[in-house]
Amino acid sequence: MEQIKAYLDKIATISQEDWNFFTSKLQRDIIPKKTIFLKINEIENRISFIESGVVRLFIPKENPEKEITFGFSFQNQFISAYDSFLRQKPSLYQLQTLTETSLLSITYADLQEVYQKTQIGNLIGRLTAERLFLIKSKREQNLLNLSAEERYMNLFKERPELIKVIPLKYISSYIGVTAQALSRIRKRV
Repeated sequence: MEQIKAYLDKIATISQEDWNFFTSKLQRDIIPKKTIFLKINEIENRISFIESGVVRLFIPKENPEKEITFGFSFQNQFISAYDSFLRQKPSLYQLQTLTETSLLSITYADLQEVYQKTQIGNLIGRLTAERLFLIKSKREQNLLNLSAEERYMNLFKERPELIKVIPLKYISSYIGVTAQALSRIRKRV
Protein backbone atom coordinates (compact mmCIF):
# COMPACT_ATOMS: atom_id res chain seq x y z
CA MET A 1 0.00 0.00 0.00
CA GLU A 2 2.91 2.34 0.67
CA GLN A 3 4.03 2.23 -2.98
CA ILE A 4 0.68 3.32 -4.37
CA LYS A 5 0.42 5.99 -1.66
CA ALA A 6 3.86 7.33 -2.54
CA TYR A 7 2.98 7.30 -6.24
CA LEU A 8 -0.28 9.21 -5.68
CA ASP A 9 1.27 11.62 -3.15
CA LYS A 10 3.61 12.87 -5.91
CA ILE A 11 0.57 14.10 -7.81
CA ALA A 12 -1.94 15.32 -5.25
CA THR A 13 -2.73 15.64 -1.58
CA ILE A 14 -5.12 12.91 -0.49
CA SER A 15 -7.23 13.27 2.64
CA GLN A 16 -6.93 10.48 5.17
CA GLU A 17 -10.66 9.81 4.86
CA ASP A 18 -10.45 9.39 1.07
CA TRP A 19 -7.33 7.27 1.41
CA ASN A 20 -8.98 4.96 3.95
CA PHE A 21 -12.08 4.55 1.78
CA PHE A 22 -10.02 3.90 -1.34
CA THR A 23 -7.71 1.35 0.31
CA SER A 24 -10.70 -0.50 1.78
CA LYS A 25 -11.63 -1.32 -1.82
CA LEU A 26 -8.19 -2.59 -2.89
CA GLN A 27 -7.39 -6.29 -3.15
CA ARG A 28 -3.84 -7.64 -3.29
CA ASP A 29 -3.13 -10.51 -5.69
CA ILE A 30 0.14 -12.35 -6.21
CA ILE A 31 0.10 -13.81 -9.71
CA PRO A 32 2.65 -16.47 -10.72
CA LYS A 33 5.11 -15.94 -13.57
CA LYS A 34 3.75 -16.58 -17.10
CA THR A 35 0.09 -16.39 -16.05
CA ILE A 36 -2.53 -14.96 -18.38
CA PHE A 37 -4.81 -13.11 -15.98
CA LEU A 38 -7.08 -11.51 -18.55
CA LYS A 39 -7.99 -13.53 -21.62
CA ILE A 40 -9.27 -12.33 -24.94
CA ASN A 41 -13.07 -11.86 -24.94
CA GLU A 42 -13.21 -11.50 -21.16
CA ILE A 43 -14.46 -8.22 -19.74
CA GLU A 44 -11.81 -6.33 -17.77
CA ASN A 45 -13.26 -5.72 -14.34
CA ARG A 46 -10.34 -4.07 -12.57
CA ILE A 47 -7.59 -1.52 -12.66
CA SER A 48 -4.43 -2.64 -10.93
CA PHE A 49 -1.31 -1.00 -9.56
CA ILE A 50 1.82 -3.12 -9.99
CA GLU A 51 3.67 -3.37 -6.67
CA SER A 52 6.28 -5.64 -8.25
CA GLY A 53 6.64 -7.54 -11.49
CA VAL A 54 6.25 -7.13 -15.24
CA VAL A 55 3.07 -7.52 -17.31
CA ARG A 56 2.80 -7.86 -21.07
CA LEU A 57 -0.17 -6.80 -23.21
CA PHE A 58 -0.58 -8.91 -26.34
CA ILE A 59 -2.86 -10.11 -29.09
CA PRO A 60 -2.85 -13.91 -29.21
CA LYS A 61 -2.68 -15.81 -32.48
CA GLU A 62 -3.22 -19.49 -33.34
CA ASN A 63 0.51 -19.77 -33.88
CA PRO A 64 2.16 -18.45 -30.68
CA GLU A 65 5.13 -17.26 -32.76
CA LYS A 66 2.80 -14.75 -34.44
CA GLU A 67 1.50 -13.16 -31.21
CA ILE A 68 1.70 -9.39 -31.20
CA THR A 69 3.15 -7.83 -28.05
CA PHE A 70 2.17 -4.18 -27.96
CA GLY A 71 2.92 -3.14 -24.41
CA PHE A 72 4.66 -3.78 -21.11
CA SER A 73 3.84 -2.44 -17.65
CA PHE A 74 6.18 -2.40 -14.69
CA GLN A 75 6.46 -1.78 -10.97
CA ASN A 76 4.74 1.44 -9.82
CA GLN A 77 2.53 1.63 -12.90
CA PHE A 78 -1.17 1.01 -13.42
CA ILE A 79 -2.27 -1.86 -15.65
CA SER A 80 -5.63 -2.67 -17.20
CA ALA A 81 -7.24 -3.58 -20.51
CA TYR A 82 -8.56 -0.08 -20.08
CA ASP A 83 -10.77 0.11 -23.16
CA SER A 84 -12.57 -3.06 -22.02
CA PHE A 85 -12.74 -1.71 -18.47
CA LEU A 86 -14.27 1.62 -19.51
CA ARG A 87 -16.85 0.15 -21.85
CA GLN A 88 -17.39 -3.10 -19.91
CA LYS A 89 -17.06 -4.93 -23.25
CA PRO A 90 -14.90 -7.99 -24.08
CA SER A 91 -11.17 -7.37 -24.36
CA LEU A 92 -9.49 -7.75 -27.74
CA TYR A 93 -6.16 -8.64 -26.10
CA GLN A 94 -4.68 -10.43 -23.13
CA LEU A 95 -2.63 -9.55 -20.05
CA GLN A 96 0.15 -11.88 -18.93
CA THR A 97 2.67 -11.75 -16.12
CA LEU A 98 6.28 -12.23 -17.22
CA THR A 99 7.53 -12.45 -13.65
CA GLU A 100 5.77 -13.17 -10.39
CA THR A 101 3.65 -10.05 -10.01
CA SER A 102 2.02 -8.38 -7.03
CA LEU A 103 -1.03 -6.27 -7.88
CA LEU A 104 -3.29 -3.98 -5.89
CA SER A 105 -6.62 -3.99 -7.73
CA ILE A 106 -9.96 -2.24 -7.58
CA THR A 107 -13.06 -3.51 -9.38
CA TYR A 108 -15.16 -1.49 -11.78
CA ALA A 109 -18.08 -1.31 -9.33
CA ASP A 110 -15.85 -0.30 -6.43
CA LEU A 111 -14.13 2.37 -8.51
CA GLN A 112 -17.52 3.83 -9.45
CA GLU A 113 -18.28 4.07 -5.73
CA VAL A 114 -14.90 5.69 -5.08
CA TYR A 115 -15.64 8.19 -7.89
CA GLN A 116 -18.93 9.12 -6.23
CA LYS A 117 -17.67 9.41 -2.67
CA THR A 118 -14.08 10.72 -2.92
CA GLN A 119 -11.75 12.98 -4.86
CA ILE A 120 -9.05 10.29 -5.17
CA GLY A 121 -11.15 8.17 -7.53
CA ASN A 122 -11.24 10.85 -10.18
CA LEU A 123 -7.49 11.28 -9.77
CA ILE A 124 -6.80 7.58 -10.27
CA GLY A 125 -9.13 7.41 -13.25
CA ARG A 126 -7.49 10.41 -14.87
CA LEU A 127 -3.96 9.18 -14.15
CA THR A 128 -4.70 5.76 -15.61
CA ALA A 129 -6.28 7.24 -18.72
CA GLU A 130 -3.41 9.71 -19.21
CA ARG A 131 -0.75 7.05 -18.71
CA LEU A 132 -2.35 4.64 -21.16
CA PHE A 133 -2.87 7.40 -23.72
CA LEU A 134 0.76 8.56 -23.45
CA ILE A 135 2.09 5.02 -23.81
CA LYS A 136 -0.10 4.42 -26.86
CA SER A 137 0.82 7.74 -28.42
CA LYS A 138 4.54 7.27 -27.82
CA ARG A 139 4.45 3.75 -29.26
CA GLU A 140 2.63 4.93 -32.39
CA GLN A 141 5.08 7.79 -32.89
CA ASN A 142 8.07 5.49 -32.39
CA LEU A 143 6.73 2.98 -34.91
CA LEU A 144 6.22 5.77 -37.44
CA ASN A 145 9.38 7.82 -36.83
CA LEU A 146 12.16 5.55 -35.55
CA SER A 147 14.09 2.69 -37.05
CA ALA A 148 13.84 -0.74 -35.42
CA GLU A 149 17.34 -0.24 -34.01
CA GLU A 150 16.35 3.11 -32.48
CA ARG A 151 13.20 1.55 -30.98
CA TYR A 152 15.31 -1.22 -29.45
CA MET A 153 17.86 1.22 -28.03
CA ASN A 154 15.14 3.46 -26.57
CA LEU A 155 13.44 0.52 -24.92
CA PHE A 156 16.60 -0.44 -23.07
CA LYS A 157 17.62 3.11 -22.31
CA GLU A 158 14.29 3.56 -20.51
CA ARG A 159 14.21 0.09 -18.91
CA PRO A 160 17.65 -1.58 -18.90
CA GLU A 161 16.40 -4.40 -16.67
CA LEU A 162 14.14 -5.65 -19.47
CA ILE A 163 16.84 -7.70 -21.11
CA LYS A 164 16.89 -9.94 -18.04
CA VAL A 165 13.15 -10.54 -17.65
CA ILE A 166 11.50 -10.24 -21.08
CA PRO A 167 12.04 -12.98 -23.67
CA LEU A 168 13.53 -11.68 -26.91
CA LYS A 169 10.55 -12.95 -28.95
CA TYR A 170 8.31 -10.50 -27.05
CA ILE A 171 10.80 -7.67 -27.53
CA SER A 172 11.04 -8.31 -31.27
CA SER A 173 7.24 -8.29 -31.56
CA TYR A 174 7.03 -5.11 -29.50
CA ILE A 175 9.50 -3.19 -31.67
CA GLY A 176 7.90 -4.60 -34.82
CA VAL A 177 10.63 -6.84 -36.22
CA THR A 178 11.26 -10.55 -36.67
CA ALA A 179 13.40 -12.48 -34.22
CA GLN A 180 16.10 -12.71 -36.91
CA ALA A 181 16.10 -8.94 -37.44
CA LEU A 182 16.36 -8.40 -33.68
CA SER A 183 19.32 -10.75 -33.57
CA ARG A 184 21.08 -8.66 -36.25
CA ILE A 185 20.27 -5.44 -34.36
CA ARG A 186 21.68 -6.86 -31.13
CA LYS A 187 24.92 -7.84 -32.89
CA ARG A 188 25.37 -4.29 -34.15
CA VAL A 189 24.83 -2.57 -30.79
